[in-house]
Amino acid sequence: MAVDSERPRIAITIGDPAGIGPEIVLKTIADEGVRNACVPIVVADAQELSHQARRLGLVCGLPIFNVGEAIPADLDGPAVYNVPNVPEPVEMGVETGICGKAAGDYIIAAVDLCRTGEVDAMATAPLNKKALFLGGYSYPGHTEFLADLTKVDDYAMAFVAPGLRVVLMTTHMPLSEAIRSVRRPDIEKKIRLTHHELMRWGIERPRIAVAALNPHGAEGGLFGIEESSEILPAVESCSVSDGIEVTGPYSADTIFLRASRGEFDAVISCYHDQGLIAVKCLSFGEAINVTLGLPFIRTSVDHGTAFDIAGRGVAEHSSMVAAVLLAAELVRHEHSGETVER
Repeated sequence: MAVDSERPRIAITIGDPAGIGPEIVLKTIADEGVRNACVPIVVADAQELSHQARRLGLVCGLPIFNVGEAIPADLDGPAVYNVPNVPEPVEMGVETGICGKAAGDYIIAAVDLCRTGEVDAMATAPLNKKALFLGGYSYPGHTEFLADLTKVDDYAMAFVAPGLRVVLMTTHMPLSEAIRSVRRPDIEKKIRLTHHELMRWGIERPRIAVAALNPHGAEGGLFGIEESSEILPAVESCSVSDGIEVTGPYSADTIFLRASRGEFDAVISCYHDQGLIAVKCLSFGEAINVTLGLPFIRTSVDHGTAFDIAGRGVAEHSSMVAAVLLAAELVRHEHSGETVER
């Protein structure tokens, strides 16, 4: 751990500089609860961040450490880890390669800080996928980017909301491809990963539910065969061979509600929108994106860059606050053994 088990260091990337990321990060590090819970290290172009702070009337004026420079061990408050990569004024709300590259550079810098132990975890503000591509980074999102940087093969995108945890079996791909990806070996890997990560979070015997792919769980094969041919064998294998408390497949139109009422600790969703519709309907603005399987904790907001309101000072930062607080909580658990509440 970098410094203090009670106040871990969290690297916070600002995401795409043309989006609401800089604003919500600046608002987040000003939050007293965040400052009490951790030492925030903002990963950004310091000059651009300062410019946006002045324009929005937000306080910046933080200590600055340049990329590659050691962060002092006695640092007790927020600071900026300066990655100077925005050579010209940013046009807010516009997709550009410059901002996409900048956002990718911040991710790489934060990962390096986690690897070297200078920070204990990272939390990320949103990036724009098209801008990221224009900037030379051909990843569909943070999850795949981080998995590649850390050379991790077994990983998953998950969302944590009040009373609900959802793990996605597939992420950013066409629905037709996602359906073809619902296969027993991959399902078993996601069940085992989910079980391992929930235990890592302090849930001693996680209760995992797997959502069905087809309507009404396929009604005994009337509406599809994936439930009987792929999902159920995976569930039974993990339950019998691994001793994991996993059940399903359950009809997707009810399982998320059942989980939100406390019946399960997590639901594994077959595809992106199946899980995210439930999360955002039940907890929009309060949910947190967590990448499972990385060698360090990574959390993020549950929304995008909101280019339509970028630079106006009206962005809601509650999800960013929640992401940072959860990252700090998970770090504390790993080092103290305290239990994360169901």
